[in-house]
Amino acid sequence: MQTFPNALRSMLAFLWIGGLWIVGVLVPVSVIHQLDAGTFYHLIERLFHAMGWVGIVAGVYILFHMLWHEGLRAFQTLELWLILGMLILTLVNQFAVFPILSQVKPEMHVAAEGLFGGGFQSWQTISSLIYLLQAVFGLFYVIRGPVK
Repeated sequence: MQTFPNALRSMLAFLWIGGLWIVGVLVPVSVIHQLDAGTFYHLIERLFHAMGWVGIVAGVYILFHMLWHEGLRAFQTLELWLILGMLILTLVNQFAVFPILSQVKPEMHVAAEGLFGGGFQSWQTISSLIYLLQAVFGLFYVIRGPVK
C-alpha cells in the first residue's frame, strides 16, 4: 500500500496527464459540431485554462515530492525532466500564450499581424503545439511506470 504522499503524487499525475488528453482530444472532437463557434471557443478556452492550473499544482507537487524523496539524484531521472518540461510548457501557455489568445479576437485573425503572423490562428497553433508536447511528455511519463 502506498503512503499518502505517494498516492497523492499518483493521483495528481493521473489527473494532470489524463486531463491533458481528455481536454485536448476527446472534448473538442465531441463538442465541435454541437456548439456554435463562439460558444465552442469560450468552452475550450475555459477548459484549457482550468487544466493549466491543474498542471501547475500537480507539477509543483510532483517535483517537490521527487526532490524530497530522491534529493539531487532526482535530476538524473527522466521522470523529473519530463515533469519539469511539462510544468515549464504549462507555465508558458498559461501566462504567455493564453493572455495573448484572449486579447486577439477570433474574427480578427486575418487583420491582426505580428510575431509569427500574430493572428488568432497563429497563436492558437502555437498553444496547440505546446499543449501537444505536454501531452506527449505526459505519455512518456506514464509509460516509464508507477511511483516507486
